[in-house]
Amino acid sequence: MRAKTENITIVLNKPKYPGNVGSVARCARNMGVERISVVGNRDLAPEEMKQLATHFAAGIVDRIKHFDTLDEALARFQYIVGATSRRGSARGPVVSPREMAARIADISQENEVALLIGPEDTGLSNDDLRFCHLLVTIPTSKHNKSINLSHAAMILCYEIFVADMKHPEAFTPRLAQSSELEGMYDHIRGILLKIGFLNPENPDFWMMHIRRFLSRTNLFSKEVKIIRGICRQLDWYLKNKKT
Repeated sequence: MRAKTENITIVLNKPKYPGNVGSVARCARNMGVERISVVGNRDLAPEEMKQLATHFAAGIVDRIKHFDTLDEALARFQYIVGATSRRGSARGPVVSPREMAARIADISQENEVALLIGPEDTGLSNDDLRFCHLLVTIPTSKHNKSINLSHAAMILCYEIFVADMKHPEAFTPRLAQSSELEGMYDHIRGILLKIGFLNPENPDFWMMHIRRFLSRTNLFSKEVKIIRGICRQLDWYLKNKKT
């Protein structure tokens, strides 16, 4: 079974150059991906984008959705893949584009998937990556690790386009949206601060590990509601317990 590319969107976080966005549109169209969202830069010249997109992908440029914040752009997605060239313990484990594509082939059947790519100069920050369920790194020569925005998009989309799901019986139903997950994480954070589990001076450090742990299991909407129900019950208990 092939990936369902109509459920896949490329999300460009704060791109700097309209030509790069246009090139991404052309690459995406070549691989059957028709949707692009842009976060944080509404001043990109449409004509410059279309010049690099060519008439072949000009329609994608016309349909670009613009958002002011990353959480707003990602709110409706059930699965988010972040592309990063930087590694480290703070970023967690990463997979290759081929391994990523094999997972997307299954997940994209019933879920909206975002391919998140950062700015040309800095890439995605650790704060940006907190939304991601999976991180992917494109292997490169050690002599030059930098990849153009459109090149990265093309490699990721190509791998998704050619990937076959080896075990179609491993069906994945609809997952919780990013907005649901963020609400859950805020709820967990508040409870853990109340019981003293998180250091109030740096609560996001441990929350990053909790996010990483929970993102290993593709949470369904119903499961998110269960976790939030547990948090509400704990909150009620903390408010009403005898001192």
